[in-house]
Amino acid sequence: MRAASVTRGGAVAQIGPDGDLTFSGYASLFNVADLSGDMLLPGAFRRSIGRRGALGIKMLYQHDPTIILGQWLQIEEDAKGLKVTGQFASGVAKAVEVMSLVQAGILDGLSIGFRTVSARTDAKSGIRRVAEVDLWEVSIVTFPMLPGARITASGGEAKGQSLTESFSKAARHLRAEAGRGDARDGARGRVPMGRLAVASRGWTPHLSP
Repeated sequence: MRAASVTRGGAVAQIGPDGDLTFSGYASLFNVADLSGDMLLPGAFRRSIGRRGALGIKMLYQHDPTIILGQWLQIEEDAKGLKVTGQFASGVAKAVEVMSLVQAGILDGLSIGFRTVSARTDAKSGIRRVAEVDLWEVSIVTFPMLPGARITASGGEAKGQSLTESFSKAARHLRAEAGRGDARDGARGRVPMGRLAVASRGWTPHLSP
């Protein structure tokens, strides 16, 4: 089966042959101040990406280090900003929940967690121009600090299949995988990871674009 994809507003949602959802969009935009007054400059992510690679940067939900939704397949800078392409992990219960929200067009924000390496604050405007960061993670979030950092969740047709139909197919696949995983965990007397609620301590990400 060929992959189905939809492009809208600079972001792409795509269903691969195995039913997993991949998507791409911008987690940060260059030379645009976020709601906290941070402005990422071109080149800010280059060293960090080169050092960690896409797989070394986590895909989290709402910046919670205990909730990993999948993996980033590609993270790169272009003229516009930080472009990311990710894939939800099949069999992760939380991914099914997030998929449902994305499918409904309710959840579409992207946000980054990082440590600032080099930055300077403009005394007149108060804008902090960030020249280099150590990028730890990119999260799918409800309220991105940079309003333009988004993925897409609705609209368009691709290869005769609507985006809603594509998401539905992927969601059914993930639910089936999660159900099989829960059954296996139950047989072993374990609590499925997707059902755990663990408080994070001692780790506070910088909520930014």
